[in-house]
Amino acid sequence: MTGTAFHNARLVLAETMIDGGLNVVDGMIAGIDSKAGAIGEDMEGDYLIPGLVELHTDHLENHYRPRQGVYWDPLAALHAHDVQIVGSGITTVLDAVRIGSDIDTPEMLLHARAMVEAVHTARDADWLRADHLIHLRCELPSADVVEHFEALCAHPTTRLISLMDHTPGQRQFGTLEAYRVFYKKQLGVSEEEVERYLQAALDKHHRHAAPNRQALVARAKELGLAMASHDDATLAHVEGSIADGVAIAEFPTTLEAAAASHDGGLAILMGAPNVVRGKSHSGNISATDLVRAGLLDILSSDYVPYALLQAAFVLPERVEGLGLPAALATVTGNPARAAGLADRGEIAIGKRADLVRVRVVGGLPVVRGVWRQGERVS
Repeated sequence: MTGTAFHNARLVLAETMIDGGLNVVDGMIAGIDSKAGAIGEDMEGDYLIPGLVELHTDHLENHYRPRQGVYWDPLAALHAHDVQIVGSGITTVLDAVRIGSDIDTPEMLLHARAMVEAVHTARDADWLRADHLIHLRCELPSADVVEHFEALCAHPTTRLISLMDHTPGQRQFGTLEAYRVFYKKQLGVSEEEVERYLQAALDKHHRHAAPNRQALVARAKELGLAMASHDDATLAHVEGSIADGVAIAEFPTTLEAAAASHDGGLAILMGAPNVVRGKSHSGNISATDLVRAGLLDILSSDYVPYALLQAAFVLPERVEGLGLPAALATVTGNPARAAGLADRGEIAIGKRADLVRVRVVGGLPVVRGVWRQGERVS
């Protein structure tokens, strides 16, 4: 057996905080001691929290394609991503990989396969700091999204799929005008080019979205994969998600959709940057308001890895009556359960010793050490 121990820590458990220490044996938490012993590494009064669990981050894609048209070596991109993820206190990450070709990237499967295979190669070689799994982001209006799914779904690292439809006029962009304004600014193109792009997107939606969704839902159920909806905006969207057996509602864009998702038993996921900034970058509902309404279960770092830890420490300051254990549950235990990872996300006997040492400095939670299954990785 191999083991380690920690003492003089502020332990954040599922429902409370205690001062004490814990013992780790063979990568699992074997004992929790609230007494003032002096066994093991001295945490100097710092917080010791569960390793964060990230269900939706775009950062592997961002490292792989750091600029438009620039593609990095996938293993080098994964290495840079892994270092940043663990440095932010994340010990389990579901790397979001988009599948389904579009006008800008007709060779999407080539790039998706490169990223997924990099994760498989690095896991087999055992040099990753975090536990990397795969989240396939399925763009439903794409003609080849089912083909891409079949090429990548079978490996055991694939744990989650999201059913996405970024067609103008619905979901994230509830009106065509909102879409026009966003993409004209984002892409730096003319109004005529935006209109051509818009018309092509609408055509693809009408032809492919419904049959692709039906096929992907059926296959996900066969494979036992967790499913997430994406940008649900209306009761009809939520009703469709519930009927399909979706477990997670990613980024509902309206209070109506969030409330209906909650009533339907879906775990509601919102972006941690939304919490840190106090608003959505695309003008949708505030994640903090959803916390106050009891309608938020999971936070995702989305496009800023450190935001996950930062948001968990910010929330108790902004939401009256919310303690740090409940806030941290949105980035640890809740996402672990939603993804079917019952062995982690909590400091409890019998759980994985995925741990993060945190000290609050100038109002910011600073990561001072990270352990995965009892082994220090940062």
